[in-house]
Amino acid sequence: MNRRAFLSSTSAAAAAALAPQLTHAAPATAARMKPAICAYSFRKELQDKSMTYEDLIAKCVEWNIDGIDMTVYWFPNTSAQWLHNLRRLAYRNGVSIYSIAVRTELTKPNQADRDAEVASLAKWVDVADMLGATHIRVFGGTVPKTATEEQAVPWVVECLKRGADIAAAKGIILGLENHGGICTKADRILEMVNKVNSPWVGINLDTGNFKDHAFEQMQQCLPQAVNVQMKAEMTYDDGKTGPQDWDRVVKLIGGGGYKGYLSLEYEAKEPSAVAVPKGLAELRKLTHKYSV
Repeated sequence: MNRRAFLSSTSAAAAAALAPQLTHAAPATAARMKPAICAYSFRKELQDKSMTYEDLIAKCVEWNIDGIDMTVYWFPNTSAQWLHNLRRLAYRNGVSIYSIAVRTELTKPNQADRDAEVASLAKWVDVADMLGATHIRVFGGTVPKTATEEQAVPWVVECLKRGADIAAAKGIILGLENHGGICTKADRILEMVNKVNSPWVGINLDTGNFKDHAFEQMQQCLPQAVNVQMKAEMTYDDGKTGPQDWDRVVKLIGGGGYKGYLSLEYEAKEPSAVAVPKGLAELRKLTHKYSV
């Protein structure tokens, strides 16, 4: 055996020996969770322009948060210049714009309307790409009064399949949120995501949106969760709304082996400027406690 062949064979053998160690270094069940800010927490300030998206980057730095989920509703524009400047600002401050959140209505009976939804989604894929985001939160939509859920499921699946092809070309994941309408129940959400059957489509798990058996439904969704939005409140099995048991929720999510951000989407009564930093500090403790 000549020298080149010998080196090649020994390198291959070394790599083969090392591969199992690398594979088992991070078990699939090990959770890795990090707190993040959802821009929607400051919807009032963004709406009345007392706060800008650039200000949110500064808040991430002030509160020592690595990630931000950018709700797009109040973007001043979607020009490449503005998006790239925001991306640059985030990078220079060590903040990841890892996700954007958009509105979609995928339950449209008319083909032309579904085509328009997919075209709109394609636009937001381009926006996410320009921001460097790897995830887009989408809604399933409300079932029309003239249709049943069973009729609407194929419409949602069709839009998500087409959207997945567009998103995959940019390396972007679509997260279908449990946001009421056709996405009220975990069983239905999982049915649609499984029918899409794409690695580029998963579930954007909102921990405050299930209206009954919330913990059980969260547990169902976890294997497909690609982003998690934390809420200050939730509906319990007695039908009453109360403070969310974050310790139980984060323990549940960590036990499912989730790897990713827990984005605080604050919607309760206390002013966001006061409640959000307190919530993020608590989330930081809990993500550290329940991450492996």
